[in-house]
Amino acid sequence: QVKPQFESRANMNCVDFTAIKYKTQVVAGTMYYIKVQVSDAECVHLKVFQSLPYENQGPSLVSFQTGKTIDDPLTYF
Repeated sequence: QVKPQFESRANMNCVDFTAIKYKTQVVAGTMYYIKVQVSDAECVHLKVFQSLPYENQGPSLVSFQTGKTIDDPLTYF
C-alpha cells in the first residue's frame, strides 16, 4: 500500500517490491520498520505509520533509507 508513496518520494520505479522482514513499535498506532527488496542486490528500509483503526486511515510512509543490502540489519530509525 505504500509502494506509490515510496516511488514518488524516492523518484524510483520499482518492478520488484517484496517485504522480507519487519519490526513493529507500538505508538499511538503502530510504526512498522520494513525491509523491502527492490532488486536482486538492493533493499530499502521503510518506516511506515498505521494509525489506530477508529481513525480510518491507511498506512503512510514516514521515512525511508535506500542503498541497503539484504544483509544490512533492520534497525529503528
